[in-house]
This record gives sequence, structure tokens and C-alpha cells, in this order.
Amino acid sequence: MFLYYIRHGDPVYNPDSLTPLGQRQAEAVGRRLALHGLDEIYVSTSNRAKLTATPAAEILKLPMKELDWTNEKYAATELFATREDGTRSTWCFWDEETRKVFMSEEVRLLGREWYRHPFFKNDRYGEGICRIQRETDDFLESLGYRHDLANNCYEAIEPNDKKIALFAHQGFGLAFLSCVLDIPYPYYSTHFDITTTGVTVIEFNNSKAPIIPVTLTHSDISHLYGEHLPTKYNSRGYI
Repeated sequence: MFLYYIRHGDPVYNPDSLTPLGQRQAEAVGRRLALHGLDEIYVSTSNRAKLTATPAAEILKLPMKELDWTNEKYAATELFATREDGTRSTWCFWDEETRKVFMSEEVRLLGREWYRHPFFKNDRYGEGICRIQRETDDFLESLGYRHDLANNCYEAIEPNDKKIALFAHQGFGLAFLSCVLDIPYPYYSTHFDITTTGVTVIEFNNSKAPIIPVTLTHSDISHLYGEHLPTKYNSRGYI
């Protein structure tokens, strides 16, 4: 199985939509995905994710199956950093003090229970990451791959060669991909990023047991180069 994770196009957050550039990005990634085909398309219930998935769904004549648990509004309530005054206004992986603790030896030694570090006592990180792990495992099992969480691998209960696409978000996606790949969230969220319509492809190779998912490409935007669209990476420079 190949799992495609695609972030939505250049967004308008209020109201939830895409900019004109975001719509062109969606059309470009839709043509890219249609070139080799998909078997199933899943989408976050946010409008910007559904708008991004629409071109691929229309070309391939596939339904878009909504997964509400992938909507970023839930991850944002759980994975935003708590300030000293109790406010929560930014993702934990963007918060300077949180990033320092994420890289600490103490967090590394806590392994999967990194969120038990005393620095995070007022945060909801444990609640959020455990929810996303649980939902991710249920989703992958429905696709034929059961997660052996204790051994950081998967069992193929219904092995297949399907191409599955999920259109969702950046903040949610970093948590989702860390759960799929068994890479602790503090490391994944600080060392990786996902840009608009970036395509991440993960292979579940049925010929090897146990199955250890392999990332073939991460947040790839070759479709933007191919259609001569701007390649500015999020709010930073061009790549």
C-alpha cells in the first residue's frame, strides 16, 4: 500500500477556503495524483482540505470520504503551547521554550510518554497525541495494516497495493505522520515541515515482515515546479 498525505493549498483561514493561488495549487496536485491514479481519497472536514482534494476526485471520479478526526481544529486545542498567563496561541513546535524542552535528554528518555515531562504539566499534549495515535491506528487497520505499537511496526492483516490519499493539514499532519512512522512527536514536529500541497508518500511493503513504513518522499512540490507556480515554502523563502 502507498499512503499519500497532502496538505491543503494556500489557505484563507477565515472564512475557511483557498486563495486563488491555493486553487491553482490544488489543480496542479490533482493532475499529478491523477497521472498514476488513486484508489481512495480521504479528506479532513475543513473546507480548505476538501477544496484541495476536489480536482483529483473529479478527474479520477472518486468520492471524497470525510474524516472529521483529521480536522485541524481538534489538534489545535490539544497541541498549542500554554503560555505563563494561561493563553494558548501557537503550535508547540513553534514555541521557543517548548522547542528547547523537546530537544532535551529528559524528553528523549521518556520515549512515547514524552508529554509527562513536568514542563508540560499545564498542556494537553498527552491527550492530543494519544487521541491522534488511536485514531491513526484505527484508520490504518481499516486499510489492512494493524499497528504493533510495542514493536514499532505493522502486521498486514489485509495486504494490498492500493494508493490511498489523505488531504488535511500541517499542524495535524505532523502529529499524524509521527504516529504512522513511530517517530516521537517532539522530534518529528521540530525537524520536519509540510508546505501547501506538499505530497508525502509512505510505502507499506507487503513483501517484508514485519512491515516498517518507509517515507519515499516528504512534502514534495514537484507539481508546482512542473506548472511554473510559485514555490515559496510556507511563510519563508522560495525553494
